[in-house]
Amino acid sequence: MKTQVLLRAFAERVPDREAFVCGDVRFTYAQVERRTNQIAAVLRDRGVRAGDRIVLLLHNGIPWPMACIAVMKLGALVVPVSTRLTAHEIAFIIGDAQPHTVVVSDDLRDVAVRASADSTAGVLTVREAAALADRASGDVIDDPRDFDDCMIGYTSGTSGTPKGAITTHANLVLTALLNNSDYNLTEHDRVLVTTPFAHRTAIARLYNTLTLGATLVIMEKFDAAETLATIVRERVSVTGLVPTVARMLLDAIDGDAAPYANLRMMISVGEAFPIELKKRLFATLPNIKLSSALAMTEAFGAAVLKSDDQITHAGAAGRPVPGVEVICADDDGKSVPNGEIGEILVRCGVPGTQLMMRAYWNRPEETAEAFRGGWLHTGDMGRFDAEGYLYVVDRKKDMILSGGLNIYSKEVEQAILSHPSVADVAVVGTADPQFGEAVVAFIELKRDERATQDEIIEHCRALIAGYKKPKYVFFDGFPKNAQGKALKKELRESAQDLATETIRS
Repeated sequence: MKTQVLLRAFAERVPDREAFVCGDVRFTYAQVERRTNQIAAVLRDRGVRAGDRIVLLLHNGIPWPMACIAVMKLGALVVPVSTRLTAHEIAFIIGDAQPHTVVVSDDLRDVAVRASADSTAGVLTVREAAALADRASGDVIDDPRDFDDCMIGYTSGTSGTPKGAITTHANLVLTALLNNSDYNLTEHDRVLVTTPFAHRTAIARLYNTLTLGATLVIMEKFDAAETLATIVRERVSVTGLVPTVARMLLDAIDGDAAPYANLRMMISVGEAFPIELKKRLFATLPNIKLSSALAMTEAFGAAVLKSDDQITHAGAAGRPVPGVEVICADDDGKSVPNGEIGEILVRCGVPGTQLMMRAYWNRPEETAEAFRGGWLHTGDMGRFDAEGYLYVVDRKKDMILSGGLNIYSKEVEQAILSHPSVADVAVVGTADPQFGEAVVAFIELKRDERATQDEIIEHCRALIAGYKKPKYVFFDGFPKNAQGKALKKELRESAQDLATETIRS
């Protein structure tokens, strides 16, 4: 079922129900249906056709889901891009996806123009699109093709360059329907989004609402005090977040939980939710339920840990979602016994038809490698216990999770290596009390060259998003194996001690 069909059904069934709320701006389902038809007409008049890619470089707000749905109504593919990326990073995605148009927040127009300078993509600001849409027809627009691809989500890989995972309508709708059942969501829920739409968590909450005819409440940016005020004012019942956001919200709650009585469910995806934070959450908000999911750009919710299991099986990623096969496998792809560690493999129907991406965009060899043997190879290492709970014991090679955001060390290393004084670098993650993990860079300088931590960080600022730059930089070199590769296991073991010493000094 396509996204636009769901929207049209609820626009007819509950036309006056609020669909999207952001601050003082409110749109009913009927209004969203008409407005997305108008925006789709604008894009069609600019030459957008089924199969084209449209980059959305938009801040959080109602324009994001409106543009997303409008693009899908034309059979085109949405390419969500984080507004925190630099022009250099955005240019790579534009070069890879070759979009027809970049739809951009007004204040990011110059960034979009620079990033698309070497492409044929046009740039359309929210203000320009709104002015044109005001004069466009609100008649129904139907994509005439049986074209299920609808989104390309870019994720960095260990090679250091982003890969685009092709997502289908079936992926998004079926995942939401399963989530709605697992989380006991209903059409009467009011679901809060605090994370950027460029990331999977927010898109999942959008589809929770679209598949139920519920209401999505959008935060333009996260602020703990304003988020709590929004939860009260908008009678929010469900929110998606990462542990870092949960920690900040709990810090901002002033003892009395009564104002948040409507809030009954929190959904967590990303970094592991520390058990002490869970206990604090349940103590502060005793009526809250917490569910967490093992998900990635390529597979949308392979396992879920329900609220009743959050303390008794605190370290688990959860049990596989019904209908999803998950095994821990050896190097030959064979399932290992419970208790033994193997690579986590996932299988769920034909790729693109259920909960797994269809393919990587324009990367047939990497697609074949990811799906070898009929299983999606996640790169995560895990084990099952006797009760069928899955535990992730090691994440994808060289990945750092900071504030719920994925950071691949190779990408940071490439940025640092472009500094003229750097001969070699190794990047790892270390525990951080606020963001879960922080980026640590170990640098070997060229002979007779000098550099400071501030210089390295400032150099990275122009090349990679701010959240990816290192928090700690050390210049004493690093241990290597016989092939000259960094011994990252040893570096991870020493990074915490060095970071602690730095804080104390």
